[in-house]
Amino acid sequence: MKKLARRVVTVLGVLLVVVGLGFLVASVKASARLARKYQAHQVDIPVPFPLRAGDVEGPRLEDIADPQAAALALAITRGRHLVEARYSCNVCHGADFGGGVMIDDAAIGSVRGPNITAGEGGRTAGYTISDWDHIVRHGIKPDGTPAVMPSDDFLKMTDRELSDVVAYLTSVPKVNATVPPPSFGPIGKVLLATGKFPISAEVVPNHQGKHLEEPPPVKEDAAFGAHLAAICTGCHRANLAGGPMPFGPPDWPPAANLTPDASGLGGYTFAEFERAITQGVSKRGQTLRPPMTLMFDTAKAMTPVERRALWTYLSSLPATATNR
Repeated sequence: MKKLARRVVTVLGVLLVVVGLGFLVASVKASARLARKYQAHQVDIPVPFPLRAGDVEGPRLEDIADPQAAALALAITRGRHLVEARYSCNVCHGADFGGGVMIDDAAIGSVRGPNITAGEGGRTAGYTISDWDHIVRHGIKPDGTPAVMPSDDFLKMTDRELSDVVAYLTSVPKVNATVPPPSFGPIGKVLLATGKFPISAEVVPNHQGKHLEEPPPVKEDAAFGAHLAAICTGCHRANLAGGPMPFGPPDWPPAANLTPDASGLGGYTFAEFERAITQGVSKRGQTLRPPMTLMFDTAKAMTPVERRALWTYLSSLPATATNR
C-alpha cells in the first residue's frame, strides 16, 4: 500500500514538473510573439481631407469663408458615423472612448481596449497620422510591437475614412483614465504560444502596400456591402461562413454562417436579417448570444442604405458550408 502511495506521489510530481515546464515554455514563446517588431509604411494623409464639390450644399467652395473649418466639421460628422455604425470603436474602447473590456477571463486573460482620447492615460496622445494608420490598419504599436487589436478587420478602411475617424476621435472630450496593458492567464499564454490567439500584425498581408483612398459610393449594392462586411471577417472568417470563434472566452458560441447556405442565411428575408442584427432575434426566434450582442448598437446606427447594401452583398456570396 505504501509503495502504491509513493508511486502515485511520484507520478503526480512528474506530472507537475512536466506541466510547469510546459507552461514555462508557453510563457517564453508567448512573450517572444508579443515582442516581435514590425515595420509599416509611413503615410501622409490630411486630417481633414480638403473639401470637394458636392460636400456642401448651397454655397460654392470658393465662397466658403473658412474651407478648413468647414472641412473639419464635415469630417467630424462623417467620422462619428463611421465609429458608431461601421467600425464599432466604442465596443472595445467604451462609450466615451476612455477604455473598455474586450476579454476578462481568469484563464485566458484580461484584454482591455485602451483610452484613445487625449486625456491623461490616453494612448493616442501625440499620435501622428502614421501612428494611427499603424495601430488601426496594421495592428502595430508605435514601438513596433504588435497590438492586441483586431486590425485585420480594418484592412479595407480607406484613407479618407481613417482621416475622418481621427478627426472625430481627436474631437471627443478628454477622459483621464489609465487602462492596464493586456495580461494573459495560463490558457491565454498557451493560445499565444501555439498561434491560436490571433495577432493582426501577423496576418496583414502587406505592411508596405498602399490603401485605397476613397470608399465605394454609398449605394444599396454589393460593392458597398462588401466594404461594410470587411469588419465581420474577424469573427465570421474570410469567407464569412462562420464557425468556431478564433478568440474569446470558451462559452462564446460559434460565429454564424453569413452566406446563403442552409446552415446560414439561406431562407432569410431582408426583414428577418435586419431583425437579427438590430434586435438579436434569429429567423427561428432564437436569441443571439455574445459577442454578437455587442454589435446591435452598431447595426442600429447604420443607415437603411447601409443595412440593405450589406444584405445585398451577403446574398450574393456563394452558399458555403459552415467552417469547422
